[in-house]
Amino acid sequence: MRIELGHVSAIFRYPVKSMAGERLDSAKLGWHGLEGDRRFGFRRLVDRGAFPWLPASRLPELLLYKPIGRQEATEPLPTHIRTPDGKEYELTDEAMLIEIATRHGSEVELLQVRHGIFDEATISVITLGTIENIMREAGHDADIRRFRPNLVIDTKGAQPFEEDRWVGKVLEIGTEGTGPAISVTMRDKRCAMINLNPDTAKVSAEVMKTVIRLNDNHAGVYGTVVKTGELGVGQVVHLKA
Repeated sequence: MRIELGHVSAIFRYPVKSMAGERLDSAKLGWHGLEGDRRFGFRRLVDRGAFPWLPASRLPELLLYKPIGRQEATEPLPTHIRTPDGKEYELTDEAMLIEIATRHGSEVELLQVRHGIFDEATISVITLGTIENIMREAGHDADIRRFRPNLVIDTKGAQPFEEDRWVGKVLEIGTEGTGPAISVTMRDKRCAMINLNPDTAKVSAEVMKTVIRLNDNHAGVYGTVVKTGELGVGQVVHLKA
């Protein structure tokens, strides 16, 4: 069975984990998610645990740093980082590491991981209806960036949390199966990142509290790529059982 859900409303890539993302009109979806997505991350040198990366939930100001430029590489990777106060550092500049470490209060190193640095899966998807419902209930404007998705889908029904019913099914993107496809593997259990204002890094705890109240702290889904291809805003999206 194949059902038309709606269309791709927005595409986002995050070159450096927990830093500002890029909103795109189109992107290549490869076996390891969007090309150039989360290929860099800051590792906490004093942490030897299973998750040593420095997230914005620990250092909210990371959201205010913006990767810029484009390397001559096989993937679209940044060359520089623009800081919240407008300074620009080369990606591997020691001065940038010192600045991040000073804000964090502990040493860090910047690592590049070819297959990306992901929490659960290589791609995340959420509907516009889910975002709008959560933010309305939380008393905030519907800012997509809080949820840090790769794909935002504008569905026909615009019902909140309809993504929950997609788990175990496949999202086919593009007309007549010509585009990429994503196997939906699990619901997206949210962390405190959604409480952070992307423009100020200020905390609004009611956002996560709202997701907990409305849907047991889940909003959106994770998936794995089962067919690579080109993504574009406006592409039709089908759900295949």
